[in-house]
Amino acid sequence: MKGGTRKRGKTWSYYFDMGKVDGKRQKKEKGGFTTKKDAEAALAAALNEYNNGGQIFTPSEITVADFLDLWLGQYVEMHCKYTTQRIYGSIIRKHLKPQFGNYRLKSLTTGPIQEYVNTLKKEGLARQTVRVILVVLVVALNYAVEPLNYIQYNPAERVKIPRYEKKKSAVHHFIPESDMKRILERFPESSPFYIPIMIGYYTGVRISECFALTWDRIDLKNQTIKIDRQVIRKQGWFFQSPKTESSVRSIRYGATLQKILLAAHKHKQKKRIELGSQFVEYYVQPGKDKRGNTTYQIISCKRDSFSDLTMTDFVCVYDSGKALFPYSFTYVCDVCRKELNIDFNYHSLRHTHATMLIQAGAPIKDVQERLGHSSIQTTMNAYVHDTDSMKNETVELFEQISHLA
Repeated sequence: MKGGTRKRGKTWSYYFDMGKVDGKRQKKEKGGFTTKKDAEAALAAALNEYNNGGQIFTPSEITVADFLDLWLGQYVEMHCKYTTQRIYGSIIRKHLKPQFGNYRLKSLTTGPIQEYVNTLKKEGLARQTVRVILVVLVVALNYAVEPLNYIQYNPAERVKIPRYEKKKSAVHHFIPESDMKRILERFPESSPFYIPIMIGYYTGVRISECFALTWDRIDLKNQTIKIDRQVIRKQGWFFQSPKTESSVRSIRYGATLQKILLAAHKHKQKKRIELGSQFVEYYVQPGKDKRGNTTYQIISCKRDSFSDLTMTDFVCVYDSGKALFPYSFTYVCDVCRKELNIDFNYHSLRHTHATMLIQAGAPIKDVQERLGHSSIQTTMNAYVHDTDSMKNETVELFEQISHLA
């Protein structure tokens, strides 16, 4: 497509023909340039932008660094949850840009990528870390192939992760009853951490689900807990939809947790009255993210502060009303490891809950739904672990069915 320049009075203009609309050819023209040279330069830039669908570069010239920024803005921020955005951004900033940022996108080939992946292994990075770095590059370059058509094929797809010595899978620790008693002696009912520990132990919820719980999500009459959101940390704390669709669920609980929750609810009401205007309350402030989706930021203020926002009444709080969030639980984990010599984190409660249910004969399907897993296989592989009792039961079962002696 060609255009031209012409002088109109004392200034210069450029023009070029665009496509037809309703059978009529459209023309683009812009004036006000002091010299013919200025008009010609502006024409070249305008033609480049028009021919590339509004892009301010030609695909053959874009660098890998600029493309990765484009991918983050056009795709990741519009389609991925905040945690995924943060992980992708970190990998791009720490690994991909420093290594490949100066390459032209079209000149990037499999060789340099394979060499870099090999180097990562030699530097001691774990196989899973190397895999994640490579996956991010593969996914990003797939976007360059389709739908952008910047490159013809994805050079990262042909890269192979070096062979690693096979290591044992990470151990998810089952907490026996004796250790749970020691933990509760250290964090008794008077501790603000007692409630989240008990909720995790008796329901198997994730830590982000537990600390998102508000009293309107707990049906004290029917003894059910509704899980339909989690808390995440951006610049402040926000409510967000759960990990997966199957994570949205209603969990029934028994008499022990009912007694604990009733006491906690009564205690919070008492502290709210005692502290009066000094009691910390929380509100939800709606907003919009970069995708135009509604966000729900958690805002705190003193009780006597005026707010036209919706109040949210957290379950896991200090006596002051100040809410506990996932990072707060790091203290409990450190105490358990260093003082009690118990290898413990919040997920240990989830593993323990599932294992005890399976050991007691609960149907796997029920456990799957209770934990909010999308498949039974996930429940079996990740959360069902042998205890000494289960191993002994296996031996006894075989003794009962064998008749050789």
